[in-house]
Amino acid sequence: MTDATSAPASPPSRRARVRAPELIGKGGWLNTGEMSYTLADLRGRVVILDFWTFCCINCLHVLDELRELEEKHRDTVVIIGVHSPKFVHEAEHQSVVDAVERYGVHHPVLDDPELATWKQYAVRAWPTLVVIDPEGYVVAQHAGEGHAHAIAKLVEELEAEHAAKGTLRRGDGPYVPPEPVATGLRFPGKALVLPGGHFLVSDSTRHQLVELDADGETVVRRIGTGVRGFGPDSFSEPQGLALLPDGKVIVADTVNHALRTYDPVSGAIETVAGTGRQWWQGSPTDGPALEVDLSSPWDVAWWADRVWIAMAGVHQLWTYDPATGTVGVAAGTTNEGLVDGPAAEAWFAQPSGLAAAGDRLWIADSETSALRYVERAGEGDGQADGFVIRTAVGAGLFDFGHRDGAAEQALLQHPLGVTALPDGSVAVSDTYNHALRRYDPATGEVTTLATDLREPSDAVLVGEDIVVVESARHRLTRLRLPEEAVKVEAVAHRTQREATEVAPGALRLDVVFTAPTGQKLDTRYGPSTRLLVSATPPGLLAEGDGAGTDLHRELVLADGVTEGVLHVSAMAASCDDDPANEYPACHVHQQDWGVPVRVGDTGTSRLALVLAGLGA
Repeated sequence: MTDATSAPASPPSRRARVRAPELIGKGGWLNTGEMSYTLADLRGRVVILDFWTFCCINCLHVLDELRELEEKHRDTVVIIGVHSPKFVHEAEHQSVVDAVERYGVHHPVLDDPELATWKQYAVRAWPTLVVIDPEGYVVAQHAGEGHAHAIAKLVEELEAEHAAKGTLRRGDGPYVPPEPVATGLRFPGKALVLPGGHFLVSDSTRHQLVELDADGETVVRRIGTGVRGFGPDSFSEPQGLALLPDGKVIVADTVNHALRTYDPVSGAIETVAGTGRQWWQGSPTDGPALEVDLSSPWDVAWWADRVWIAMAGVHQLWTYDPATGTVGVAAGTTNEGLVDGPAAEAWFAQPSGLAAAGDRLWIADSETSALRYVERAGEGDGQADGFVIRTAVGAGLFDFGHRDGAAEQALLQHPLGVTALPDGSVAVSDTYNHALRRYDPATGEVTTLATDLREPSDAVLVGEDIVVVESARHRLTRLRLPEEAVKVEAVAHRTQREATEVAPGALRLDVVFTAPTGQKLDTRYGPSTRLLVSATPPGLLAEGDGAGTDLHRELVLADGVTEGVLHVSAMAASCDDDPANEYPACHVHQQDWGVPVRVGDTGTSRLALVLAGLGA
């Protein structure tokens, strides 16, 4: 992405009568049978606005969190996804259409490419959930993950209250499912070449693996039921694939938060890591593989005698050791950003692609639009052994584009895949640029190998050809590795989110958190809240960075720095407030914010971020 003991004042009651702004989106409505809606059309229903963007792993987590609530209260609740793009590619209408199908979004979606509704609701983070009561008033706002239980409780209260008042309207909602499309693959994610020359592809939207003939088209067999699940023969949006030394394939079963193995000879599927539950702050980070929770593993690679995992959901790299049956964190702090150095201190942002190449493990770090790598520490790295993280291409969370040339100024846009090439260079599936790029460590140059691909998410080598997973064209595309680069007009972008004007000097940061009804902050084992603050550039903050347990902080902006990004990570744990219950149910609420700021004399001296409740 403040409890009562740390907030300067209690936040307003959720009953504050704040009229919900109208829903506006230049891209129009999806999943409504071409109908458009206003809030007046939805009067009498509980409306939940889900501000999301399809690049954001936390947004995808929330989509899954909401599925049960959506089904249970389908006659009283209308969930509306307000798609609010970060990347230029996400502002393209067809890309939103594809994402809605790709991720199984079964409610209306408003395509808001200009962030009009985002601005009306003063949203600051993906994802953000806003609850509107049947009379059209905003009654709650939640940023980040872990709020489904609180919203479910609030929905029950609103149903009872408005049924008694006669203002609740039951019935079918506005969702109209689109017509299914027949294709051999549907939004495939990753691929590998099996020893016999066939391809194995993760057919992510259909929750299957598909074996294709060497032509890359003919279906040999489908693996898995095709129904989302965590049974012995089912997957949930699988992504990464890698061959193990014993001939089995390890599968990143992404939405099941698990690693599975598939034996191409026997057809057997086995769970080898993960519990099926999502990892949360405070959970174990190492131990027996089947007892430790994972979080949206997106890709896998065999390197340094173990399986490396691109753990997109927590911005880390983990490893799984089949010899010992254990997993553990290998790199990353869970903070989202681009920071190199010793593996334990590095920051990532949704690592989504891995490729082993000799003494390096290459990483497509999607949210920083970066190509990075792991290698063993050497002299000058400040550590005697272990691994270090380095960046080859990429500037950070808010800079992206399509620019070739020297690596230090080259730009990518949300790459999802990376492939080692025979000459020591790497091919990057530059997903949101619809291109295949190449980085050559020998020259430090970035070039473009191919364009006019559609959301390429992976590529594999077959002789002198490279076979690209064209995810949004639902196919594998074979290309001859070109000897010359494609000439592409350079473009550079920054996120279109408006910067917050802040006054120079002291800046009060408040994270607003109100425990859900019937719950209290969990202080049985120490502080129940956590706040971590940093900045890009680091010199933006003269005071106030670092970790603490209060959800407020006095920051001091440095003299002479006029703009930057404040990175704020907040967590709060709440439990059922029932003294008679020895084992109360507990929940973690968490969010990371990247807040662009611009320093000016007319700016604010207080920055309030809503984790849960109604804002300041």
